[in-house]
Amino acid sequence: MELSRRDFVKAGSASLIYGAVLTQNSGLRAQTLKVPLGLQLYSVREILPKDYDGTLKQIGALGYREVEAAGYLNHGAVEVKQAMSNAGLHLVSAHYSSDDLHQKLDEILAFNNAVGVSNIICSFPGFKDPSRVKNLPPKQRASAFTLEDWRWNAEQFNAIGEKVSAAGLKFGYHNHTMEFHKTDGVVPYDELMQLTDPAKVTMEMDCGWVVVGGGNPVEYLRKYPTRITMLHVKDFKGISAASSIENVPTIVELGQGSIDYRPVLQQAAKSGAVKHCFVEQEGYNVPAMEGLKIDADYMHKLGVG
Repeated sequence: MELSRRDFVKAGSASLIYGAVLTQNSGLRAQTLKVPLGLQLYSVREILPKDYDGTLKQIGALGYREVEAAGYLNHGAVEVKQAMSNAGLHLVSAHYSSDDLHQKLDEILAFNNAVGVSNIICSFPGFKDPSRVKNLPPKQRASAFTLEDWRWNAEQFNAIGEKVSAAGLKFGYHNHTMEFHKTDGVVPYDELMQLTDPAKVTMEMDCGWVVVGGGNPVEYLRKYPTRITMLHVKDFKGISAASSIENVPTIVELGQGSIDYRPVLQQAAKSGAVKHCFVEQEGYNVPAMEGLKIDADYMHKLGVG
């Protein structure tokens, strides 16, 4: 998987601002969701290739306990396992695009079994007819999904999920923003929930992208209490009805933007199915490790650790 896999999905649109979710930063209190603090390694995509072992050790020193891969940078399974062990990190999940999963699923399953990963996550959906969008600029492709595409993706996720389960792993889907824009009167995320088999497909809900897309992560945790088992957390400021792929909200560190994660984590705890929570910092206002410390401190104050 290329590290630039999400260059064209940096942001989406937001049409609603929810008082329970979008608030100015206020006093933080410990929350009840008690899971290890995780980090999506896409957050360190620029420095990880330069010093794989050292970067992972710095992440562990900040208090992160779990990580999710976004590519292995040509490291072998033994190297990856040793680096994670040296850093005191548990590698629990790995991201792959729909294209990667269709082209090399057997290879992906073999490698991740070898490194001890337990979750394979589709990081970006595919198109039923790729030729339809091949001439579109990358950013426009993110807005080109039809309801037929979403239904095709649901079918594919069920099939992939069955193969992943047979290999002893779990399969899930990670959203961006387009899943929350009504298509032919249907919210694609709800359609995916309806058409995917809970026994084969779980959901890794990226709460930040839900909000930018116009959704409310608290409401989705209430609506689908058993389907969402993993969370991504990120923050933005300047989210408005004008936010879109072309008009990206400002990416900031956790607690410095518009999203208050207290009600999100409270609802996740009530739902009871969320087992992993990953910070994903897609941009920084300070050096990366300083930013990740801000994120870790914020999450620790909310009880995730």
